[in-house]
Amino acid sequence: MVEALCEMFPGSPLYTLFYDENKTLGYFKDKKIYTSFLDKFNFVKTHHRLFIPALPLVQYSLNLKNKFDLIVSSSASYAKGVRRSSGLHICYCHTPIRYAWEENYLDGYLAFRNPISKIITKPARAWLRWWDKKVAGKVDIFLANSNFIADKIKKYYDREAIVLNPPVDTKIFYYDSKSHKPEAKSYYLMIGRMLHYKRFDLGVEAFNKLGLPLKIIGGGPDLKKLKAMAKSNVDFLPFLKDVSELRKIYNGAKALIFPQVEDFGLVAAEAQACGLPVIAYREGGAKEIVIDGKTGLFFNKQTPEDIINAVNKLSTQSFSRKAISDSAVRFSKENFKNKFLEIINKNVKI
Repeated sequence: MVEALCEMFPGSPLYTLFYDENKTLGYFKDKKIYTSFLDKFNFVKTHHRLFIPALPLVQYSLNLKNKFDLIVSSSASYAKGVRRSSGLHICYCHTPIRYAWEENYLDGYLAFRNPISKIITKPARAWLRWWDKKVAGKVDIFLANSNFIADKIKKYYDREAIVLNPPVDTKIFYYDSKSHKPEAKSYYLMIGRMLHYKRFDLGVEAFNKLGLPLKIIGGGPDLKKLKAMAKSNVDFLPFLKDVSELRKIYNGAKALIFPQVEDFGLVAAEAQACGLPVIAYREGGAKEIVIDGKTGLFFNKQTPEDIINAVNKLSTQSFSRKAISDSAVRFSKENFKNKFLEIINKNVKI
């Protein structure tokens, strides 16, 4: 999403708490980037979660004063709290701060399963909620990446939001008939950061029982645990820097397994752009991506058994890969840019 904004406003600088060129794959190396003073300390950059209660105050150090007519923040946490004296502030909100507003989110971390840990961190979470709602009140326009998040913005901030789905680069992710070979498609696919809420464990458990090939692409804290529980039919691959190779893998799979609750679900949207059916848990942003029975299937419980039943059901149905890809055009980068500019033109006078 930030990449698309940079294409729309090529001369605009970026402000961020931390910046790592390698982790952003060099996408922003030609941009003028301003960071917080904490960016100088490698320990803080690599262990920033230890400093969460202080990060809202650090965000205030990024003071834009009266330098800009338009300020766009891309926020899943603190960016919406950027200081400015003038200029219209549009916040593209991926989610309100999860660990501040949703206590169950912390249950996935071993350190927070202890009731004592929750008691100790309760004041910090209360402070973050207070700060988050306060700075949300200073945003001029909220954009939400899904109706799911727009509902949270209303619930937590008491603010209305315009829904604008994140962009998929359909020049990279598209249906490729050369890669689509029905007789060769024998594997299922999961992609993403291996975090507890992504529920890769459900996919591994389901395919351990099914015995069907499953490719898992990504990395993260749960990788070691997932490898230990997986049988030989589950294959783990690192994140792919070559997007053309990723497109081939999307096109060659039988279906994407998507068992998590996502704010939107960009992986699922990319898969659909490549014509790949998605087997998704019927919650969160997936409900805005998958058309049940036409571009994929939903299951209703986060259990291995429900995934198994959905996989078996998918094997009895046929899907038009071209039709799935066509339906994902609504997520294209071009549509995103046009709708974003429409919103700006209605609200900004320059």
